[in-house]
Amino acid sequence: MTDFTHFNEEGRAKMVDVSDKEVSTRIARASSSVEVTEDIYKAITEDKIKKGDVLSVAQIAGIMAAKNTHQIIPMCHPLSLSGVDISFSWDTGSRYLLNIVTEVKTKGQTGVEMEALTAASAAALTVYDMCKALDKGMIIHETRLISKSGGKSGDYTA
Repeated sequence: MTDFTHFNEEGRAKMVDVSDKEVSTRIARASSSVEVTEDIYKAITEDKIKKGDVLSVAQIAGIMAAKNTHQIIPMCHPLSLSGVDISFSWDTGSRYLLNIVTEVKTKGQTGVEMEALTAASAAALTVYDMCKALDKGMIIHETRLISKSGGKSGDYTA
């Protein structure tokens, strides 16, 4: 059974003390996706969104979100990230789905899963924000951890 380390002796929330953990390379990958209409797909791919280059802005938003995760997720530690990368790909089979994959790296005492998930979420939300004037019916689909490596709990792959 896992010990819950986010509670103090009074049963109140606390930030976990990671000072005794070993420093290791930590990498996490996460994904999200945004389902859009054909019109929005064409507007994004033909760079016709009035607010600007949607994927470039979403990329910057995701990077900024990863760097600032500790400011919005209460128990996250502020981390010195060594890298954040975000990639986009389209699935235009039966619908218009923008797939977002993030990868976050650090060398430290705690993992970067939350930073990768936050980056994916912020990138998806940015796509929605930049395109909502065309259609508010876009759907942000599942955001999930794809993989993580490093640390005491070892590697994980979905």
